[in-house]
Amino acid sequence: MDIAITGSSGLIGSALSRRLSDAGHRVLRVVRPSSANTSGDTITWDPAAGSIDAAGLEGLDAVVNLAGEGIGERRWTPEQKQRILDSRVRGTTLLAATLAELDRPPAVLLSGSAIGVYGDTGDRPVDETRAPGSDFLAQVCVEWEGATTAASEAGIRTVLLRTGIVLDADGGALGKQLTFFRLGLGGRSGSGRQYWSWITLTDEVAAIEFLLTADVSGPVNLTAPNPSTNAEFARTLGRVLGRPTTVIPMIGPRLLLGRELADSLLLTSQRVLPGVLESAGFPFTDPELEAALRSVVGR
Repeated sequence: MDIAITGSSGLIGSALSRRLSDAGHRVLRVVRPSSANTSGDTITWDPAAGSIDAAGLEGLDAVVNLAGEGIGERRWTPEQKQRILDSRVRGTTLLAATLAELDRPPAVLLSGSAIGVYGDTGDRPVDETRAPGSDFLAQVCVEWEGATTAASEAGIRTVLLRTGIVLDADGGALGKQLTFFRLGLGGRSGSGRQYWSWITLTDEVAAIEFLLTADVSGPVNLTAPNPSTNAEFARTLGRVLGRPTTVIPMIGPRLLLGRELADSLLLTSQRVLPGVLESAGFPFTDPELEAALRSVVGR
């Protein structure tokens, strides 16, 4: 297959590009004109300017849209919140509208989203039928997903990738915590009763590859089938690393990140289940937390 990927330099995008290339697919990176490397199989776009190389998208088999400003990279000032929203909605709107106008559009658009769409769900298990929440991240996800409408209305099979916490030792939420846990300074946040819905990077990219050809459209939760509480996650990671765990006072993260961002990342509870993936027969490699963490951190 010929597959274009936006956000190909990110944690998920780079791993997905490698996996698809290794499987014999032709991967085209969708990059900005200012990118350091626009040689080889690339397509240029500039969402802020509303420009994209439409000709480069003609005749492709699939497009995977993963571009967006990092959620937890900076404090959530009003300006940063706008960047987070615009980086997703503008790019997705441009991409979907362009694909809809092609003479030979791709058969499928897999477009990024997140389980943040559900808001705080407490300890209730939720699947793809759950209505959206009302907090900032939920609102971002709703607009992000809505920006794909032109593609789906044009008959392109459109899948919304509602990704959970992606576990990888070299990036993402786990990568940022590993040093503290290895020093015996990691632990639960708050009460620890909040649910964290996770998925290993291995299963994340395998699920995206699976959805390229699966008879599935609409929202799909990319999470492992066994979400854990924050306290369970901390205890398990400590056990895997052979280190003690503690309680992390929220004052530190709140001072560093701001209260809204810190609480959203660490205290929001989302017990999200991969109903669509399981119904479609996706074979998880890492369904259980402890085995997943041992695989990810190499122990």
